Amino acid sequence: MPQIDQISEIFASQLFWLVVTFGLVYLVIGLGMFPKIEATVSARDKQIAGDLAAAEAARAAAEQIEEANRARAEANRAEALKVTQAAKESAAREAEQKVKAADAQTETRVAAAEARIREATAAAMGDIENVAAEAAQEMVARLTGKTVSRDQADNAVKAALANG
Repeated sequence: MPQIDQISEIFASQLFWLVVTFGLVYLVIGLGMFPKIEATVSARDKQIAGDLAAAEAARAAAEQIEEANRARAEANRAEALKVTQAAKESAAREAEQKVKAADAQTETRVAAAEARIREATAAAMGDIENVAAEAAQEMVARLTGKTVSRDQADNAVKAALANG
C-alpha cells in the first residue's frame, strides 16, 4: 500500500510542523494572552479582597452604630420610666391633696349640720317641754279642777323627760 509507504517520508516533516505550530501557539498564548489573563485574575482577586475588607469595616461600623442606638434607646427608655414614675407620684400627691381637701370640707359641712341638728333638737325639746307643760296644766285643771303654776308644770315635765 502506497499510503503506508509514504509515512516514513512525511513523518519527519509533519513532526517538524507540529512542533513549530505548537511552539507558536505556546508563544502566542504563553507570552501574549496568559499574562493578561493572569493580571485580570489578580486584579479581580485584589478587588474581591478589597470589597471583603470594606464590607467587614462597614459591618463593624454598623455594629457600633447599632450598639450606640441600643444604648441610646435604653437610656431613653429609662428616662421615660423616670418621667412616668414622677408623673404617677405627682398625680397621686395631687389626688391625695384633693381627697384631703374634700375630706376637710366634708368634715366642716358635717360639723355644721350636726350643730344645726343640735340646735333644732334643743329648740324642738324646748317647744316640746313648753307644749307638754301647757298640756299638763290643762290636764290637771280638767281632771282635778286645780290650777298648777307654770313653774310646777315645767319641773314635772323635765323630771318626766329625765326619767324617761
